[in-house]
Amino acid sequence: MKNKITKNITIKAECYQTQYSWGHKAYILRDGQKIGYCRAVYQNRTWESYEYESVLKSLYEKGKKVLSVYELRQLKKMIDNGGRVEAEKIDKQFASVAMVAKIGELFTDNQKEANNWKTRMLKAGIIGLDMPENWDALPEDEKTARLDKVIQEMGTI
Repeated sequence: MKNKITKNITIKAECYQTQYSWGHKAYILRDGQKIGYCRAVYQNRTWESYEYESVLKSLYEKGKKVLSVYELRQLKKMIDNGGRVEAEKIDKQFASVAMVAKIGELFTDNQKEANNWKTRMLKAGIIGLDMPENWDALPEDEKTARLDKVIQEMGTI
């Protein structure tokens, strides 16, 4: 990720991995030269609202020493907007997945095929989605009701 926050100041963030951990690095660049650096190390996973949130917030603290008040304000605005931008991106992805899943009703000939289509599209669009253990044993009407509720929620986020 690379964001220009003023004419001369750019923020760059990236992932890195070692044998035992992984993390994020972030840099403050003035005219392409590194003037600030911060990193966050993770052993398992991060619980951030958006990618690079932790390291960018730490970079903001380091930026207090090397940035002007205006530049610092712009950096803060970028960090605060990062969560909003990421949430909007996820909402758009969910809406797209919901739309493709819903199209299955037009392309299929019966309720069972439509449910299979919707299930495949939801699994493809939402990484890590697990269906209930008894999913295959449910009646088609129940599957339709559940799938349509998920699609409705995803489309209105």
